[in-house]
Amino acid sequence: MSYFRRKVGRLLRGTDVRINGNRPWDIRVHDNRFFRRVLGGASLALGETYVNGLWDCDALDEMTTRLLRSGLERRIRSFAVALDMIVAKVVNLQNPRRAFAVGKKHYDIGNDLYGKMLDSRMIYSCGYWKDAKNLDEAQEAKLELIGRKLGLERGMRVLDIGCGWGGTAEYIAQRYGCEVVGITVSQKQVEYAKERASGLPVEIRYQDYRKVSERFDRIISVGMFEHVGARNYATFMRKTRELLEPDGMMLLHTIGGNRSVHQGEPWISRNIFPNSMLPSIRQVAAASEEVYVMEDWHNFGAYYDKTLLAWVANFDRDWEEFADGYGERFRRMWRYYLLTSAAGFRARKNQVWQILLSPRGVDGGYVSVR
Repeated sequence: MSYFRRKVGRLLRGTDVRINGNRPWDIRVHDNRFFRRVLGGASLALGETYVNGLWDCDALDEMTTRLLRSGLERRIRSFAVALDMIVAKVVNLQNPRRAFAVGKKHYDIGNDLYGKMLDSRMIYSCGYWKDAKNLDEAQEAKLELIGRKLGLERGMRVLDIGCGWGGTAEYIAQRYGCEVVGITVSQKQVEYAKERASGLPVEIRYQDYRKVSERFDRIISVGMFEHVGARNYATFMRKTRELLEPDGMMLLHTIGGNRSVHQGEPWISRNIFPNSMLPSIRQVAAASEEVYVMEDWHNFGAYYDKTLLAWVANFDRDWEEFADGYGERFRRMWRYYLLTSAAGFRARKNQVWQILLSPRGVDGGYVSVR
């Protein structure tokens, strides 16, 4: 047995994950280069070696959940991770010039793929499964929850920052009779959302949030704050405050992490969401201090596990339709992304927050909606 294999085996002690075991969450190694690479590259190498076929696991989500719960990621760090941390502190990776990179890398890969994987409104964020029986119901419940939290009324003007494929804007216009402006950094999303919103009081723009200049009664940002970056959190808060009417409110829906960081998870940042990172409670609070009154903070991160597994099921069901166009390497990368992300929420390392903010406080106090 090689030195590198023995060392990986020692690291896995206490995780309940074995090398070449017979349980669904055990790692089956096909190429011994796996051991050296993982020791040198940590989580980045773990993902890269999986995508390249050096190892397999029948239950990636269960394997990753066990690794995360054991705290293994704190015991093994790589030079690449350290370098990413330095770069993130020195360079504003989410400045206006770089803002559109994630659109090209991730959201523009194919509306056909997302159309099959997501719900009927193509909502690419955590569903609200409290009383839902399926993905469509969970996403509809989430949109209704947002509308109720914001007290949306006919005639209000709403800004949807990170509008995706237009499903949220469509719902708000149809359900509440609001006028909606949706902005996104994905050209493919703009094309699709404009078609979806045809005939409704909805305007879709290919635009960075820093370039918006009008006033709105309400602002919604769902699943976009993860792309803002720690160096820009305060800018985001000040900018959205500038765009809100004095008696307005903003609902910020974001994935969050349990500790403050200045860079994203290395494999995700390099392969899925470039220049992304998860905010912490401390970072959100510091950025909003003296800008907003925090009216409500709701965590339903455990529901993202179920949402991601629903997306995986849809992706697997329809994969043959996309196999020729995307290829086997993409299939492995995409499943690794979805299943290891589910593990992050199952292990409670990642959260989903809906944070309600007002410029000067709701008269008489805000009544929480769940």
